[in-house]
Amino acid sequence: MAALAGTGFGVAGSFESLFAKSSILAGKRVGIIGLDTSHAVAFTKTLNAADAPAEYAGYKVVAAYPKGSNDIKTSVERIPGYTEDVKKLGVEIVGSIADLLKKTDVILLETNDGRLHLEQALQVFKARKPMFIDKPMAASLADTHAIFTAAKKYNSPVFSSSSLRYMDGISDVIEGKIGKVLGAETYSPAKYEKTHPDLFWYGIHGVEMLFAVMGPGCRTVTRVHTEDTDVVVGVWNDGRVGTFRGTRNGKSDYGARVFGEKKNVTLGEFKGYNPLLQQIVKFFETGQAPVRPEETIEIAAFMEAADESKVKGGCPVSMTGLLNKAK
Repeated sequence: MAALAGTGFGVAGSFESLFAKSSILAGKRVGIIGLDTSHAVAFTKTLNAADAPAEYAGYKVVAAYPKGSNDIKTSVERIPGYTEDVKKLGVEIVGSIADLLKKTDVILLETNDGRLHLEQALQVFKARKPMFIDKPMAASLADTHAIFTAAKKYNSPVFSSSSLRYMDGISDVIEGKIGKVLGAETYSPAKYEKTHPDLFWYGIHGVEMLFAVMGPGCRTVTRVHTEDTDVVVGVWNDGRVGTFRGTRNGKSDYGARVFGEKKNVTLGEFKGYNPLLQQIVKFFETGQAPVRPEETIEIAAFMEAADESKVKGGCPVSMTGLLNKAK
């Protein structure tokens, strides 16, 4: 949390009381914005299954607004097929977000294009409906901060997370089973999309894992870049070092090595989206976000700092400066 001290963001604390309120939560009708990612289909299959486990608390996807990106080719091409997939699962397709909000109680914002998230989220906030925003929360630090500011204004709960935050073993680290985390190395694919800053599109998976085990408080970021690989080193306020390795060739894989006071552990098994979906359902039930706003903001700042370090030829970049600029 220390990395945000003195920045004047003012989102920490005020969000604690916001997310503690559950009186605005009513109903279990789930709406999806964006059918250009496989996550939307996977979440719908799990929630709408006839034998859905009790941990999903009876939530069902009842309607979806399919519109995604206008200019990301892979997203545009996916929409027709994914629309048909969710229709077969009993989901009504609607023509606007306004129509979607009339038919639903909680929202999954699944649009793959982070540039659209602020505009789409504002409509949901004004309707006071709890919302999960899939990765990336936005395509910039400025938009990430703006989303949380709007959530505060409209008193509307929101959170965002990569599914990799909930991969096997991370909960043991967070619960202190290896003692204090002294450092970590995470890795994931980091393919680029020209419309997004480098790590926001896919490298966010490994960056989110890094913050899940290290916690917030990163002070400086340094990036080593080649055509096939990025290595991004963060130095935390207490002197700990965390490293993310993003790959663009060879086997696409996810994992981490975490160094603790009691022992070191290797994490490396991703079992799909259901662990994240279970956290989303808990959030819908309670209004309490499992990921604090300041941590999500710092993740965005870390990725922007990595880009700035790349431009500067690998020089360290201060997180505080970026956070002050974005407020």
